Amino acid sequence: MKILFIGDIVGRPGRKSVKELLPKIKKEKGPFDFILANGENGAGGFGLTAKVLDEIMGMGLDCLTSGNHIWDKKEFVPRLAEEMSLLRPANYPPSCPGRGALTLEKKGKRLAVLNLQGRIFMSPIDCPFRCADALLEEIDTPFVLVDFHAEATSEKQALGLYLDGRVSAVVGTHTHVQTADERILPGGTAYITDVGMTGGHGGVIGMKPESVLPRFLTGMPSKFEACESHLILSALSVVLDDAGRAVSLERLQYSLSEKP
Repeated sequence: MKILFIGDIVGRPGRKSVKELLPKIKKEKGPFDFILANGENGAGGFGLTAKVLDEIMGMGLDCLTSGNHIWDKKEFVPRLAEEMSLLRPANYPPSCPGRGALTLEKKGKRLAVLNLQGRIFMSPIDCPFRCADALLEEIDTPFVLVDFHAEATSEKQALGLYLDGRVSAVVGTHTHVQTADERILPGGTAYITDVGMTGGHGGVIGMKPESVLPRFLTGMPSKFEACESHLILSALSVVLDDAGRAVSLERLQYSLSEKP
C-alpha cells in the first residue's frame, strides 16, 4: 500500500498548491492507494467552510484530518457531525461534534486513519496516548495512519515510540515547518515529527509578514492573512508491506515558485 499525506493546507494559497502540484506528484511519485491531508487551515488559514471543504475534497483526496483550528469557523462546526471524510482530533470530549477515526476502503484495500491532538502548549484535552489505545482496540485492519497534531517535538516523538509496531505511520502536523527526521522506527512504524505546511512559505508559518510582525513588536492582536508567495506543497509518501509495516518513506516538497 502506498499513501500520500499532505501537510497543513493554509488558505487559498495552500489550496492552489494542491490543485496545481498534486497531479505532478501523482505522476512522479504515484500511484497512491490513498491521499490524505490536514485541512484545518483551509479557509483563510483558520478553520474550514463547506465550500472550501468541497473544493479540497474535489482535488482527489480521500480524507481530511484537522486539529485545534477546526473549531474556528463556528458556522461550520455542526457540519463535523455530517462529514464522513473529515476528522477532528479524537481526544476532544465525546460531546464535541464529529469523529476522530475512520476506515477508508478503496479497491479492496482498507486504511484506518486516527486523528489525535497533543496537550503540551495546547488545550488540556483528554490524553492522546490512552485515546489511541482505546481506538486501536476497535480497528480491524493492520494498515493504520495517525495524524498527531501537536506543538512539542518531545510529545510527538513519545507518541511515535509508544505506538511503534501497533500502527503503520505517525505523522506530525501543526507547526507548519517540515522536519528532516523521517524514519522507520524499530517496530516498523513510519515517523516524522512534522510533515510541514502547504501554502505560502514567504512569510511566517503561512501568514504574511506584515500581518504577523505587529503582534511581535507591540504585543497587541493583529489580523493574520495567508501568505501568497513561495508556494510549496509539503507531504510524506509512505509504502507499507502486506502486514501494515512501513518499508520506505519519502519527505516531499514541491514548489510553484522560485523566489521566497
